[in-house]
Amino acid sequence: MNFTVRQIAQLLNGHIEGDPEIMVTGLSKIEEGLPGTLSFLANPKYTSYIYTTRASVVIVNKSFTPDQPLASTLIRVDDPYTSFARLLELYDHTKSLTAGISRYAVISASARLDEHVYVGDLSCIGNEAIIACHVKIFPQVFIGDRVQIGENTLIYPGVRIYSGTVIGKNCIIQSGVVIGSDGFGFAPQADNQYKKVSQIGNVIIEDNVEIGANTTIDRATLGSTIIRKGVKLDNLIQIAHNVEVGENTVIAAQTGISGSTKIGKNCMIGGQVGIIGHLIIGDNVKIAAQSGISSNIKDGEVVMGSPAFGIEKYRKSYIHFRNLDKSIKKLEDLEKLLLKKRRT
Repeated sequence: MNFTVRQIAQLLNGHIEGDPEIMVTGLSKIEEGLPGTLSFLANPKYTSYIYTTRASVVIVNKSFTPDQPLASTLIRVDDPYTSFARLLELYDHTKSLTAGISRYAVISASARLDEHVYVGDLSCIGNEAIIACHVKIFPQVFIGDRVQIGENTLIYPGVRIYSGTVIGKNCIIQSGVVIGSDGFGFAPQADNQYKKVSQIGNVIIEDNVEIGANTTIDRATLGSTIIRKGVKLDNLIQIAHNVEVGENTVIAAQTGISGSTKIGKNCMIGGQVGIIGHLIIGDNVKIAAQSGISSNIKDGEVVMGSPAFGIEKYRKSYIHFRNLDKSIKKLEDLEKLLLKKRRT
């Protein structure tokens, strides 16, 4: 990364205070800034560091007013956090500017790869797969038969994408992700054994989805498991067969969603949430971490607990729970007092 302050300010539509020709060669946290790096100040808790940082350039809010002299050049913007995120994205993009197809990749003769596709060492692409332009497939990726991948999607090492999966544009799939493995379908038999139910559906992932490392998304029994556009999935999430996740919903790590549950758009689901099957979760729902969801949730609700219920009621109930030992002691003391009065 080698840009002048002037170039960065133009990219961010920012205003420069200081030397516009300083060369920026890297990014840093404000408390660990080094000469030649660029940092940002978004959280007021870190304001003190702007007076001691060695970073050459700091992105700040347009309203920031220093009360001490500054050694760093400033770039003033409307939103420092969003602006710095754009720079991180640019920096990450420059690191992954790879192209070409490795001679150690195995690609079916019937697969169709558009121009400027990158395929790394030991990756495998199956029959009739369709890979759009500017897709990057890093080493040791398996892509099954008839998989379709939209343009500008990044697939990191060790991903496994089973047959029939459809992935949209501008997606990011982190290492270890498995998409399209069999759903958990077994029919109990009279002899107490289980007969496997064939899973013949697929997975559809729409545009601008990010899937965290080691997350698994099962293929549908019939039809499709669907992840709508803009969804962000953390690491270590399990999404079962025939689940549908609505657009722009975000889900934190270690959450498990059972089969055929439908989750609305713009939801926020915390870590370690468990959701049983065949539920309907409305739009704009928020589910606190470690909640257990066993019934439908209406639009806009905020829930917590296991089994989960409205968060305000939960908080009130939790206060009583924490004081339960005191309440029991009061009851016991009252019982003793009543018994004593009866005896006298």
